[in-house]
Amino acid sequence: MENGFSWIDYLVFVIYGLVIIGIGLWVSRTKKGQKKTAQDYFLASKSLPWWAIGASLIAANISAEQMIGMSGSGFAIGLGIASYEWMAAITLILVGKYFLPVFLEKKIYTMPQFLEMRYDGRVRTAMATFWLLVYVFVNLTSVLYLGALALETIMGIPLIYGLLGLALFAAIYSIYGGLTAVAWTDVVQVIFLIGGGLITTFLALNAISGGEGIFEGMRELLARAPEKFDMILEKGKLIIPDGAGGTKDAYMDLPGISVLVGGMWIANISYWGFNQYIIQRGLAAKNIREAQRGVIFAGYLKILIPLIVVIPGIAAWVLTSDASVTLEPSDKAYPWLLHEFVPAGLKGLTFAALAAAIVSSLASMLNSTATIFTMDIYRKFINRNISETGMVPVGRITGFTALVIAVLTAKPLLGNLDQAFQYIQEFTGFVTPGVVVIFCFGLFWKRITAHAALTVAVLTIPLSFLLKIAWPGLPFLDRMGVVFLLLALVAVAVSYAGKPVPEEKALHLDRKMFVTGTSFNIGAIGICAIVGVLYLLFW
Repeated sequence: MENGFSWIDYLVFVIYGLVIIGIGLWVSRTKKGQKKTAQDYFLASKSLPWWAIGASLIAANISAEQMIGMSGSGFAIGLGIASYEWMAAITLILVGKYFLPVFLEKKIYTMPQFLEMRYDGRVRTAMATFWLLVYVFVNLTSVLYLGALALETIMGIPLIYGLLGLALFAAIYSIYGGLTAVAWTDVVQVIFLIGGGLITTFLALNAISGGEGIFEGMRELLARAPEKFDMILEKGKLIIPDGAGGTKDAYMDLPGISVLVGGMWIANISYWGFNQYIIQRGLAAKNIREAQRGVIFAGYLKILIPLIVVIPGIAAWVLTSDASVTLEPSDKAYPWLLHEFVPAGLKGLTFAALAAAIVSSLASMLNSTATIFTMDIYRKFINRNISETGMVPVGRITGFTALVIAVLTAKPLLGNLDQAFQYIQEFTGFVTPGVVVIFCFGLFWKRITAHAALTVAVLTIPLSFLLKIAWPGLPFLDRMGVVFLLLALVAVAVSYAGKPVPEEKALHLDRKMFVTGTSFNIGAIGICAIVGVLYLLFW
């Protein structure tokens, strides 16, 4: 099948690629005779303003998981999957008010580093190992695979060449330039991502309306697929493909009201509050006020994201329901829209938006993988005396190695899945309950001990697997909530059974740390009001 790309599409895409690489290399340059230090490479010299932080947070977050994977879930499930985005906007308020002030006050580079300050080296190493495995074998592989799948569907590029091309694109500037290159290119990436994504949404809605415009298209979408606009799913109401040739209840992915009061909070707090490749932008802020304004900016962008990634999936479902088109797996919905409805001349721009989402997330994950390995493994166990400048080449080698492993394992791990977004959520969910217990208790309960934190770290994966096997009918979000509660009880029991925490390990928090400025408070109220209205509209 012809891909429909014209010479101007190729030109737009090439210009986009050259602009990103050029900006990344330009902002990464150093003065003659100077060398990058660890702070320059891993924390962008602690110089990021609020708007760069907010843009970079979204660029790091919105990747192939959302553009391809969440559109696939929108195709299969509907608007309910947007809970991940809208609840994340609320979570960002909590992160800005209660977590970032502590992390910035401690002047840390990595999340595991904080764990050693609060607990001990065993907890730091255990969690650093967990994160490295998740970043390489879940996050990097999923972004690469879904991106390569899009290249194959839209342009007919064989999967292996797509994997290699995306990896090379991200590596050229991110491995050399570090977080400075990643964060500043993210500002441009977000413009492509949102602008190109909105074009795809508008064209899909216009196609549904028969050329009558986007508002008529949205009205048609609501009329023709009302079951796809339920935010709170009922058990047994919506049956979807399970990726293995059978079907399953969509309730297993989004279990009704417990989405709002259960395990999704665990997923969001872990991801936005304690995930290295997300929180690293806040750690690189000029100061706490800039960091807090940045997360509020990101919160408003999160509210917009479902219009870019979920609505197109629902539109694809409507457009294929009356035609002789079968989209299997569901993750082909977004690439199919680009192929069928974006005209020559705009394909390059919309495809640049997709590439921006993929490459910016790859770059962010590579930088954070390098940060954790260099700071928490290499410096701690291999070369304690390494210099600030010596850590930079170690980080670059680590990023390159992680990328090679991800390219080699992407297809074997994800090749047979129907909704890769759900795969990512479920398998990171084996770790996240333990992460939230360890960090939240460590931040706000002085009594929790290092033994308790280590016990939680060791138990979180096996307990999650055990519950999955023993209770297969329990939705994975509910399972995360149950595991969180069990691990919280374990943490309390082990802490009270042991010796009290040494005074130097207990956090002493001043209430003044959590006082936020007027702009943050007004922004937070606005986010809560908008999200509340959206849930009332689509309940």
